[in-house]
Amino acid sequence: MARVHGEFRAAEVGEMAGVSGTTVGQWARRGLIRSSQRDAEPRLYSVEDVAEAAIVRALIEAGASHAEIHRAIARLPGPWPLSGADLAVTPDRHVARRNDDGALEVLTARGWQFAANGTPARDVRLHLSARSAS
Repeated sequence: MARVHGEFRAAEVGEMAGVSGTTVGQWARRGLIRSSQRDAEPRLYSVEDVAEAAIVRALIEAGASHAEIHRAIARLPGPWPLSGADLAVTPDRHVARRNDDGALEVLTARGWQFAANGTPARDVRLHLSARSAS
């Protein structure tokens, strides 16, 4: 297994990912993210898990459903599959990825399928929340 960094509770992960700690716990129980430092309660998350949570938030904000995100996780490699991919969401709410050549591939029931030229997609980027020092 890959080395993990840091130990954070759900509330801290939520603060960095831009969601509530309760949402982080729900996502972990539903398999959208992992708690790679400790699965027992209270769960402990790594920096890498924080990145996954931020990507899940961005995918949902772009219109992807939980089912679509689960399909993407199952089809992407690595222990933190979402943050290792260049993801997007199509107008019909499908998760897509850009391959090494920049071509868009849409996740379908058959797996990743090349999209027609000109298929629009909203790129998903990792954004961690920052609090102002006031």
